[in-house]
Amino acid sequence: EKVKYFIKDALENWGIKYVMLVGGRHGGVGAEKWWCPVRYSNLDDGSDEAQFLTDLYFSDIYRYENGNATFDDWDSNGNGIFAEWKMMKKDNLDMYPDVYVGRLACRNSYEVKKMVEKIITYETTAKGQDWFNRFVGIAGDTYPDDGDPYYEGELATEAAFNYLDGFQADYVWASNGKLSNEGDIISAIDQGCAFLHFSGHGNPMSWATHPPHNGSVWIGIDVTKFPKLSNDGMYPVCIVGGCHNSQFNVSVLNLLKFKNLKTIYYHSTWSPESWGWWMTRKIGGGSIATIANTGYGYGEPGADCLEFRGRYMELQFFKSYSEGKDMLGETHASGLAYYMDKFPPMDDNVDCKIVQQWELLGDPSLKIGGY
Repeated sequence: EKVKYFIKDALENWGIKYVMLVGGRHGGVGAEKWWCPVRYSNLDDGSDEAQFLTDLYFSDIYRYENGNATFDDWDSNGNGIFAEWKMMKKDNLDMYPDVYVGRLACRNSYEVKKMVEKIITYETTAKGQDWFNRFVGIAGDTYPDDGDPYYEGELATEAAFNYLDGFQADYVWASNGKLSNEGDIISAIDQGCAFLHFSGHGNPMSWATHPPHNGSVWIGIDVTKFPKLSNDGMYPVCIVGGCHNSQFNVSVLNLLKFKNLKTIYYHSTWSPESWGWWMTRKIGGGSIATIANTGYGYGEPGADCLEFRGRYMELQFFKSYSEGKDMLGETHASGLAYYMDKFPPMDDNVDCKIVQQWELLGDPSLKIGGY
């Protein structure tokens, strides 16, 4: 909470707009250790995760009561449990960003150095480059069913591209034969692009989807393949629909929690680093920033797949960019606001979770496309 109070002070006295949190996890077994503090939401939606990471806590400084702004500590019932929502126990939160927050979840000084170099390279070289005119959408049939003609991820990537003027789309889809293995994903990324949109399923180590009407087959990419990415200097902003792709509290040290070893292995929380952060901090390739979920993603199958839940959230980033918001933190925060305008987060705990867990791993002051 000291960090949040410092941000409040800086906002009121220095007029800041952007806050970059630098630091990820650095060990700890019984208790996690962090280079930069984190906040866990205690929203329990009935799934098997009663907590998840949320940096939105650091962005939402004020709540408004009778037109007056007061500090929002995310503990309105005063019981010391932040962002609580479990049955009748519920903290009333504002959740609208007052500053633009992003995180570099670096685990050592070398990662910090390389991320600074990567950001400088992007902002000083991307402008006017041919590769920046590309949009890459990677998807398939997210919820395959023989009687369902809708390929949800493919529809989402197409809808995202429709917000973009002056760009060329490369749809790497299972239905058009361009997505059959991780090599197809690597080849598409290696050509460089402004925006990279995955829409499907995920965990902290991998992202994947299905061919049409075939739920037994998975096509995707995991972190062990990231060393093959070679789009050096042609870094996209990456938007990811799927579960846990930016769950940046993962660690190989979790394998020492022997009592929960089966669950840890199954949920891939033993990954050295999360998929989203690994994509971002990849040297010589990967993304310049990644926006993805720290917890379970939630999607709507079928005809209404773009109108609710996670797919709808994915699209709000592109809507924001289409309106001229090209500073990454503002683009991200505006997308959160658009979602909450349509789905007030205090009315539904899943909508609330979707907003809280939509994490920006990157520099919030980054100018998309460079200077």
